[in-house]
Amino acid sequence: MKLKRIILLLLTVMFSFSYGEVFAKDGNSLKKALKNKFLIGVSVNTHQSSGKDVAAVEIVKKNFNSIVAENCMKSSVIHPKENKYNFAQADEFVSFGESNQMAIIGHCLIWHSQLAPWFCVDKDGNNVSPEVLKKRMKDHITTIVKRYKGRIKGWDVVNEAIEDNGAYRKTKFYEILGEEYIPLAFQYAHEADPDAELYYNDYSMAQPGRREAVVKMVNDLKKRGIRIDAIGMQGHIGMDYPKISEFEKSMLAFAGTGVKIMITELDLTVIPSPNPNVGAEVSASFEYKKEMNPYPDGLPEEVSKAWTERMNDFFRLFLKHHNLITRVTLWGVADQNSWRNDWPMRGRTDYPLLFDRNYQPKPVVGLIIKEAEKTK
Repeated sequence: MKLKRIILLLLTVMFSFSYGEVFAKDGNSLKKALKNKFLIGVSVNTHQSSGKDVAAVEIVKKNFNSIVAENCMKSSVIHPKENKYNFAQADEFVSFGESNQMAIIGHCLIWHSQLAPWFCVDKDGNNVSPEVLKKRMKDHITTIVKRYKGRIKGWDVVNEAIEDNGAYRKTKFYEILGEEYIPLAFQYAHEADPDAELYYNDYSMAQPGRREAVVKMVNDLKKRGIRIDAIGMQGHIGMDYPKISEFEKSMLAFAGTGVKIMITELDLTVIPSPNPNVGAEVSASFEYKKEMNPYPDGLPEEVSKAWTERMNDFFRLFLKHHNLITRVTLWGVADQNSWRNDWPMRGRTDYPLLFDRNYQPKPVVGLIIKEAEKTK
């Protein structure tokens, strides 16, 4: 069994390099093929935005025309204490995007997870008053957005505020301010940079309850004259979820509000979930089990083929509706960079992205390029 795995891995590597050579020789790239369809983006980590991960940087430069900050703009990193900001990593990220003429996306201003511990509580750990939280939100958003005014194309203003059933997530922001924290966040962001695009971003957007709630939320913002430019549909998908037809229903429903659609955080896992109901809740965590890590030494050919077909099916959907979509963003450059390897169970090996662990394009990249070239 071990010998078979080694042979399979060697064949995979050989095929990857062969395919990569063809890909390089013909001058094709994702951003070239998708130029007149939508932006093709990728999240970058600090090793990439600093230039240390040279191979990943080359992939990003060749194939992507938009970048989003994976972690360096989340409040726990950029604003760890009330009177302390750490801008070094975010500055480096923005400079990287500018030096490569990319559309830069800020992620994210208000999110309950990876939240700086001080943000919603007083020194004794009790919830602050509504007025204090409003001030903290405004200071946080204004300081960050103004620093990058005119340099960042758009911001994920609020991230993951709705549950699968359509209820508001019971976060500290909601406990203290109720639904009003969302329009306030958009208002503060717009005041800080009137020219920046503003987005709402969430996962499991094919869920009917979340779909209906997001449509209502966006319509309510628009009725109040509050700017919102697009809805980010996170693409944390699996081999059997969501149904493409349900994902498409949500795309059309969101477009019906008059805003644009963005496919964000796209990755396709092939390994089983220990709990199919966790969605993409980053706080979910399960103890490692060997049977939940079925492909530590490479994907069997039939699994790899099925993965390729499913990822290509989603890109067919995106190209079908390219008039509604402004951007498609992958959540990571190559497989080893993906959060999926350690979520919701640490120490697993997943294969969710367009480039493999040798930084080579997978066969689906060529298929996406062909689909784009024949799409009018």
